[in-house]
Amino acid sequence: MGRSNGILKSALGAIGDTPLVELARLTGKTPGRVLAKLEYLNPGSSKKDRIALQMIEEAEEEGKLVPGQTVVELTSGNTGTGLAIVCAIKGYAFVAVMSKGNSTERARMMTALGAEVILVDQLPSSRPGQVSGGDLELVENMAQKLTAERNAFRADQFRLESHVRAHFLHTAEEIVRQTNGKFDAFCDFIGTAGSYAGCSAAFKAHDPEVKCFVVEPDTCAVLSGEPVTNPNHRIQGGGYSMSSLPLFNPEVVDGYIRITEEEAIHTSRELARKEGIFAGFSAGANVAAAMSLLGGELSGATIVVLLSDSGLKYLSTDLWL
Repeated sequence: MGRSNGILKSALGAIGDTPLVELARLTGKTPGRVLAKLEYLNPGSSKKDRIALQMIEEAEEEGKLVPGQTVVELTSGNTGTGLAIVCAIKGYAFVAVMSKGNSTERARMMTALGAEVILVDQLPSSRPGQVSGGDLELVENMAQKLTAERNAFRADQFRLESHVRAHFLHTAEEIVRQTNGKFDAFCDFIGTAGSYAGCSAAFKAHDPEVKCFVVEPDTCAVLSGEPVTNPNHRIQGGGYSMSSLPLFNPEVVDGYIRITEEEAIHTSRELARKEGIFAGFSAGANVAAAMSLLGGELSGATIVVLLSDSGLKYLSTDLWL
């Protein structure tokens, strides 16, 4: 995984080696630095391209995915886009299963990339743009049904260790290299927990003093043991009110940061206006968490965050109204 200065054999070679940018205009006079990994510059405009490639290639190597087989996975849109790209290039049929609560741009993008997109109705209590853990459970049920019916390979992003390895072996390694190993902390908004699990484990192996923080919606901070007051928050791509995440390891957590949807949205907009970085909801949540740390216990520190996906995937939402 990684880019070359020469001609690539396919778009798969363009996955990874994304830039790391200091957000000096956003931090202003606040003591410390926020370094943002621009994951939206992957071919599918998100960090999930990395795991799509890792999951498929490891499955091929292990004989769990064979030519002619179909690939199925649930998605909020980003993993599905990455899998659509990887499957298109490698010649597999891909079925993406997604809640109707996710932004329409994602479904259109996956369809354009050749995927079959199955949209699942939300719970009666849910609203578009606010996908809850209950909504995700309905999507999971459909993904299981389709996997069995089509004898498909399930690229299970919530459970496959290849998901974690994509970030342990590549994302984290790139960050260590790009910073010359000189950073103090890492913040990550939790969806599947794969990027947090992979990066935090690698960072702790590099330097046990690096502090790793979980970022959650303030109304749905179940990992930090808080009661759920509103599972239907607007920060798409995570905060699903799921207390049991197979890839999540609380032993590599130094703290939990709760961010309101208003803070996430405001910070995403500030990223665009001040830094020229057009990213999504979770990017705003991560940067808001880093800014909170710089204004408190980690004043003067260097904090790394992932900007997980592109703001182009949310043009139909109220993020850009």
